[in-house]
Amino acid sequence: MNKHAKMLLFTGSYSDKADDGIQVFEFNEEAGGTLSLLHKVKGLTNPTFVEVDPVRLRLYAIGEKPNGEGGKEGEVAAYAIHPESGELSELNRTATMPAGGKGQTTTCHISRDAESQYLVVCSYHGGSVGLLSLDEDGKTGRLCDVAVHTGHGTDPVRQDRPHPHSAIFSPDGRFIFVPDLGLDVIRSYSIDRLNGKWVYQGETVLHSGAGPRHFTFHPDGRSAYVINEVDSTITSFTYDPETGLLNTIMTVSTLPEDFIGDNICAEITLSVDGRFVYGSNRGMDSIVVYAVDPATAKLTFIEHVSTRGGHPRHFTVTPDGGYLIVANRDADNLVVFSLDRDTGRLAFTGNTAEVSKPVCVKPALFNL
Repeated sequence: MNKHAKMLLFTGSYSDKADDGIQVFEFNEEAGGTLSLLHKVKGLTNPTFVEVDPVRLRLYAIGEKPNGEGGKEGEVAAYAIHPESGELSELNRTATMPAGGKGQTTTCHISRDAESQYLVVCSYHGGSVGLLSLDEDGKTGRLCDVAVHTGHGTDPVRQDRPHPHSAIFSPDGRFIFVPDLGLDVIRSYSIDRLNGKWVYQGETVLHSGAGPRHFTFHPDGRSAYVINEVDSTITSFTYDPETGLLNTIMTVSTLPEDFIGDNICAEITLSVDGRFVYGSNRGMDSIVVYAVDPATAKLTFIEHVSTRGGHPRHFTVTPDGGYLIVANRDADNLVVFSLDRDTGRLAFTGNTAEVSKPVCVKPALFNL
């Protein structure tokens, strides 16, 4: 029997432990971008972000649990992926960044290094970044180290303390970049792999009141882009892979000039070929599209597209670059758009799927 590729889409959401917090869909590109529900997983409270390892057939999901003293702390669950059926089976769990007393160290983001030796989790409320080991079987190991951020930004409500919101590995895996919404900086680290420790490298300062949230690299590894939640902007950088330094190029708005109302941003990603960058607006409930000049990291506006639902917390571009899928938290749905590879423009396919309070959507290809 010839092998064929199957695309699975994994979602994380706000949910109680007894609810289906993780869902697995099959995504059919040949049928025009349809979604078919295959599997649901209970047992985790608020598994709002997931990380997929399609090579070792593993899924990692953050969660939270009470600490027994009135506070809340994070945990990570590892699952084996069975791509034929789409089922997940839990392997183990590990606590992340314990909280003392009534403190809160719940996490909002999870990422994995290319060698599958470590997971990185960010605690928005705890102001810290955790480094966890993975064993040879892809199970979660121990919490190796925690980087604690200190300070505050200029917005007295949103930036009264540190809020690391994501951790992204550089294309060569040497550096980890952590946008801190509360400090208006992107902090960079490397990993001392012999001792399993964080090594601070430096930081890139953004404009006051930006609130950097999520970060992405261009496919050629020579530029990078951050979406700023608080002031609804995107900032672009050129990147030196030898030194790990970011050089700020420009900042553009994610909103039309005539927009009136409240808005905060969420996710950012690039097209597969790196010609276009996409960002989500929560309030306007739209995706903004910019053309990218990879040589200079300059951005040129193309369009705004309604996400057809409230609060687009996250979205993804499929591995082949043909579709963009939005998770609308307040509309309880996933919405599928086709992506024009030549123009970067989006068009609603008519395909949706129901998911309660989706926060994260991650695709992966599997050869059967």
